[in-house]
Amino acid sequence: MAEPAAPVVPLPATNGEGTFPAPDAAGELVAAIAQAETVSADEIALYDRQIRLWGLEAQNRIRNANILLVSVKALANEIAKNLVLAGIGSITLADHEIITEEDLSAQFFISETDIGKNRAEAAAPKVQKLNPRVKVNVVTCDVSKETDTGFFTPFDMIIATDLDFIALTNINGCARIVNRPFYAGGSHGMYGYIFADLGCHEFVIEREVSRKTELKAESATRSIIGVQFKKENAKNVELVTKRELYTPLLLSNTSPLAPELQGNTRKLKKVHPLLTCVRTLWEWERQGNGNPTRSLAELAAFSASAMDRHKELTLPPQTLTGDFLKSFLHNLGSEIAPVTAYLGGQLAQDVINVLGKREQPIQNLMLFDGEDSSGPVYALHPIFVNNPVPPIAPLPVDAPIVLA
Repeated sequence: MAEPAAPVVPLPATNGEGTFPAPDAAGELVAAIAQAETVSADEIALYDRQIRLWGLEAQNRIRNANILLVSVKALANEIAKNLVLAGIGSITLADHEIITEEDLSAQFFISETDIGKNRAEAAAPKVQKLNPRVKVNVVTCDVSKETDTGFFTPFDMIIATDLDFIALTNINGCARIVNRPFYAGGSHGMYGYIFADLGCHEFVIEREVSRKTELKAESATRSIIGVQFKKENAKNVELVTKRELYTPLLLSNTSPLAPELQGNTRKLKKVHPLLTCVRTLWEWERQGNGNPTRSLAELAAFSASAMDRHKELTLPPQTLTGDFLKSFLHNLGSEIAPVTAYLGGQLAQDVINVLGKREQPIQNLMLFDGEDSSGPVYALHPIFVNNPVPPIAPLPVDAPIVLA
């Protein structure tokens, strides 16, 4: 016999920001739960800790999100795990590849008995077991070659992992056309990256009032468009609404460094050489070369191209060493579980932040070097480098606090 549906009633008027206050007693939390608008009582119990962290309104957005995850390899395994456990509404696994023995080394949704099966179809049952409340769908065609952009319309978020540059930019272009946030991720042994193109994204930062916050452009891509206030535990708290503008991957790959880095010798010396290597790999793939082989000719050609990319970024020659290039090339195409776990956790958390509109997301390329455990973020935006974005349609300062 099916359980009766939970009552649908609005949140208390005193909790308009969509988050639970820290309860002084269990009864206070129970009262708030009883008035939850969309999330059922059993979901409240299941997701209690994260609701306390990012709020009920954010959890509602997460539970209604329909996410497309393209290419189901080790990194995608981690992303799917984190998003499904967080309680997203549905996830569609898209992969046209067949499982081989190489896939078994770092993936945990498949086993030896799955060799020869489609990757998405084999992973789907185990993804479903993580959270029966989440709907899991499967697509077995090559989504990167999809010409009908309407295919992408039903999704609230599109994530593509471990694909070459041409495939990533094709999917990114379709996401742009249908106005959907896009993430790309890739792992190469001890190295990896996360790229975000969220189009135009607004989010809220909550902090104690320390100074007057002005509606203005904070950077070439970020503007403060609204400020509201509230009292919380006898403290004055401000909710600052910001708007970020993003650049697609195709343009970001040829972008110069952010203005605050250009011409600053000290900061340029600290730019990680992985940025040059990843951009070189993307350009290599854009030219239709695939991953460089171990032949001396291709290794020499890739190294020469990397030095050219390094110069384009105006980086000191000594920061790109032969040893680092050799290490990067040696790691290409391999998967290491701790690295994919870190990258998958970071990407999934950023997706949750974007869906919840509660924290500042990655802007717009994050790198990870497992050798030194560093994760620098670089903003690459050729369109806006010399054209700071002014505030657009600012919210009234005294507007009511509504985060829906």
